[in-house]
Amino acid sequence: MENKPLYIEEFNYPLEDERIAKYPLPERDHSKLLLYKQGQISEDLFYHIGKHLPPKALLVYNNTKVIQARLIFHKPTGARIEIFCLEPLAPHDYSLSLASTKACEWKCLIGNLKKWKDNHISMPIGNSGHILTAERMESQGNTHRIRFSWNDETLSFAEILEQLGELPIPPYLNRATEENDKKTYQTVYSKIKGSVAAPTAGLHFTDKVLDELKEDGISMTEVTLHVGAGTFQPVKVEDANQHTMHTETIAVERKAIEEIRNHLGNIIAVGTTSVRTLESLYFLGCIDWEEGELPTVSQFAPYQKVYTETSVEALDKLLAKMSNLHMETLHASTQIMIKPGYEFRIINGMITNFHQPKSTLLLLVSAFIGKDWEEVYKYALSHEFRFLSYGDSSLLLPKTNKPLSK
Repeated sequence: MENKPLYIEEFNYPLEDERIAKYPLPERDHSKLLLYKQGQISEDLFYHIGKHLPPKALLVYNNTKVIQARLIFHKPTGARIEIFCLEPLAPHDYSLSLASTKACEWKCLIGNLKKWKDNHISMPIGNSGHILTAERMESQGNTHRIRFSWNDETLSFAEILEQLGELPIPPYLNRATEENDKKTYQTVYSKIKGSVAAPTAGLHFTDKVLDELKEDGISMTEVTLHVGAGTFQPVKVEDANQHTMHTETIAVERKAIEEIRNHLGNIIAVGTTSVRTLESLYFLGCIDWEEGELPTVSQFAPYQKVYTETSVEALDKLLAKMSNLHMETLHASTQIMIKPGYEFRIINGMITNFHQPKSTLLLLVSAFIGKDWEEVYKYALSHEFRFLSYGDSSLLLPKTNKPLSK
């Protein structure tokens, strides 16, 4: 299937800058909610979402937390060097790297690279007299391996980022990060540090909405996918199949996989990151991997062979594998590309924002509701919906929202 051209221009639409929400609403659950149910489009307010979810649905959300991943160094000349931490390299595990108390290495983007002549650059850590040093190592494409070291072993790298870093809000907001973004650009259920961008579909939830959903009999469970900077990158090649998908790390506890398995046919994913995680679970149950490996779902894994396992069989195999390896939490990575023609194995509905033209996120939405994505976006544009990260939301329940084969 990947050999058939997928022209990205077919997933374009006019998005004027004034339609992009630069700030969130004062009350996050008062955003507009577009409803796509079995081909019919209507609207409501997000805090009424409980009225529109299928009875006894399982809501699956991404509990990742955005880190203050942008570090600004100043050279004695006054030149400003920006280092944007993308993902840890040594230690490779997010929690271990963020807990480091002497040094760690990260894959980074560098702003104003031409002004960074030496291999080292430093900045003071507050007024403590201690120093954070960044050492530029090898490069790969437009990313660089940076070794961070500091001479205060009482501080973890997470604490250094909290103290010195800036929250990396999306560049299309065309504004500097403000103090309030530290709260509004996090979901109310964020807890596992590691993302450099928020799973924005979850920004609409409040504790009150979550409590009301529980009272209505909606179950909830969480997964972790640390959102990378590549998530929101537009596709820049004519044939989307030639686009290289970013790789992201996921972590899912055994009890969450058991809940997902027991609710198959009634799974609602909060956001495209949860969709990518949930659908990856199916393939992680089907593919072979050994103890000590980081199992990975490759970009075109769904299209390179025919998988005959039902959703239940795949998740049962995954749970059995975890039992054999005495794993309580599955750690893996995914590069999965969900595009038109993809067969969804796990999810039955999706809560998501409105995405950039010619993006892999729009391809995912199209894969889920087909050509109707055009009608959904036309409606949103003509009914004053706000777009992108701080914008409004949608609940997508496809025409054939029937339980998957068990």
